[in-house]
Amino acid sequence: MRSYDAIVIGAGVIGAAVGLELARKGLKTLNVDMAPTAGYGSTAGSCAIIRTHYSTLEGSALAYEGYFYWKHWADYLGVVDERGLAEFRQTGCVVMKTEANRHLAHVKANMDALGIPYEDLDTAALKARLPYFDIRLYHPPKRPEDEGFGEPTGGELAGAVYFPYAGYITDPQLSAHNLQRAAEAAGGAFLFNRRVVGIDKDVTGRIAGVTLDDGTRLATRVLVNVAGPHSSKVNELAGATADMKITTRALKQEVVHLPMPVEGYDEIGMVTSDSDIACYTRPEKGGFILIGSEDPPCDPRDWVDPDDWDRNFTEQWRVQALRAAQRIPGLPITSRMKGVTELYDVTEDWIPIYDKSAVPGFYMACGSSGNQFKNAGVAGAMMAHLIEKVEAGHDHDADPVIFPLKHIGRTTNVGFYSRLRTINPESSFSVLG
Repeated sequence: MRSYDAIVIGAGVIGAAVGLELARKGLKTLNVDMAPTAGYGSTAGSCAIIRTHYSTLEGSALAYEGYFYWKHWADYLGVVDERGLAEFRQTGCVVMKTEANRHLAHVKANMDALGIPYEDLDTAALKARLPYFDIRLYHPPKRPEDEGFGEPTGGELAGAVYFPYAGYITDPQLSAHNLQRAAEAAGGAFLFNRRVVGIDKDVTGRIAGVTLDDGTRLATRVLVNVAGPHSSKVNELAGATADMKITTRALKQEVVHLPMPVEGYDEIGMVTSDSDIACYTRPEKGGFILIGSEDPPCDPRDWVDPDDWDRNFTEQWRVQALRAAQRIPGLPITSRMKGVTELYDVTEDWIPIYDKSAVPGFYMACGSSGNQFKNAGVAGAMMAHLIEKVEAGHDHDADPVIFPLKHIGRTTNVGFYSRLRTINPESSFSVLG
């Protein structure tokens, strides 16, 4: 039976980063993934937006640290990938000020506390920055069948905030492949087209190994669940759910791709976030604008079994397209639905779990879909640090591990992401985190 110091379930962008960081600490690692290659699952469907603003100070600090991993991606990897390196297009991000986000007062306070740059835009500056926008108010977000849909509700946006340290990754799947190659260079291994169907424990209840769907047994004393939308099933398989106050579920999401709204949008377009119409946008390769949902209360949430769900578009595709058209007059809405359907893995408060578990040797980096792609590198480093400390005997539940954020000169309390926490009321309870 082959033996490893640590096995990581999942080879998406965060799973591959965990594997890389553990391998760099000298552990013999293996990433196991049911897909045919790294980043082939929910990572490939990610909108891959990089941003520094979050609703919590801790979330903003982690995102600010994560920005520098992408800014210096080649240096972080330290290897050559035969497929090339993922590109970070730093377009900046404009977030509309609305009553729903309290005109971003708390977000700006977080930015001030962390020294993250931003620029306040009044109405005139917003129009200059996004001349193709209609800045009339439409809040609250509605569905096309609701009375008053598409009709302005009076007044204009109160302006916006521009965050320069933002943009997107043009090929999210490639970024996971980059991390795989870096992990392999550090001594890590990857196994694809295999699923973990059994988790073994020794007589003390500690992790002892896994059984794969082809009958292969692999020995390990450290097992990390980074299985994305399948994370809840893995937690159950490990018997790790008894003390969890925060859990995860798989949520279907639809992302719309429409033709460019204005000439040259692929060059001048930037990331936008707009809670007035509950949409975010960014340029998409091939001459498209990408439109995602900010999960307003009026939209039903489609919780699914990650092993049995419908990948087809639904009416939600048209809803998002029409909402975006409120803000972008003349947006060409095609009859053919193009874009992406994928699964998020989310917790009750949309803040991820980066934690140990009640099962010795079993760790979790889950509930991260939708708003944690940007944190892949720093999340991998934080998980490796946590595992190192706990395996050395530290009681993380009683005395949470403190992780140094080397790029921004701060530390963060890993207990913020605990499975034992209560629901965080500061969260946006949406993809915004």
